[in-house]
Amino acid sequence: MFGNYLIGLREGLEATLVVCILIAYLVRTGNREKLLPIWIGVGIAVTVSLAFGAGLQFGTKELTFTAQEAIGGSLSIAAVGLVTWMVFWMRRTARHLRTELEGKLDSALAVGTGALVATAFLAVGREGIETSLFVWRSVDAADDGARPLMGALLGIATSVVMGWLFYRGALRIDLAKFFTWTGGLLIVVAAGVLAYGVHDLQEAEFLGGLQNKAFDVSSAVPVDSWYGVLLKGTVNFQPDPTVVQVWVWVLYVVPVLFFFLRRQTPRNPPAGRDGEQTQTAARQG
Repeated sequence: MFGNYLIGLREGLEATLVVCILIAYLVRTGNREKLLPIWIGVGIAVTVSLAFGAGLQFGTKELTFTAQEAIGGSLSIAAVGLVTWMVFWMRRTARHLRTELEGKLDSALAVGTGALVATAFLAVGREGIETSLFVWRSVDAADDGARPLMGALLGIATSVVMGWLFYRGALRIDLAKFFTWTGGLLIVVAAGVLAYGVHDLQEAEFLGGLQNKAFDVSSAVPVDSWYGVLLKGTVNFQPDPTVVQVWVWVLYVVPVLFFFLRRQTPRNPPAGRDGEQTQTAARQG
């Protein structure tokens, strides 16, 4: 549940910050009449994301076990790839996100209403598709699918509240630190999803080694115990992983965390400046 809460919070806050920046810029530049296309784009993005998640959930139910495991494993790997790209991208662009979005919005204003809708849709839709894919994988893998879904919804709800407070100037956050901490945690969560996806591919007989267990601590960490459920819900812990799963987990999490945490960029402006400028713009509007 925590892993999906983190996904919902991070992805939701990214989308919320984008919408805040777009709205604040339109208000500041005297283009309040252009707010409707922004909200239309956001609405379309949310609808497409929900439809994508529903298609994944219900579209695989009639498939054979082997096909379900093969699709589940492949989409798990795809979800990990998207999340990995996302955490590095946001780590790099958090400091100048406002400038980048305002440049795109200026171009969209020059083109017309359709371009505004597309700008909002593309900005929010990416986070929505990533969230749907990642959460579906967790819901599909969980014994109780309601828990990961509830975690994601709570995370999104928290991000909406934080975004509203951020826009109103009641909340100031250091974006670089926020996305660094959550990005590091997400890399660990993604490593668990990747290992689980590899297990699915082993069960589908796309990969070998299903019976070659690295260890088995099922007696010490029962899957139905509170701590077993906690570990499963946060990092997709499996008490009896295969050797391949363990190697994949290590070969992913060690180098990715190293490169993610290795470089800090103090030469750039303070991370909170975008947020502060957005709040100032909103108040001036």
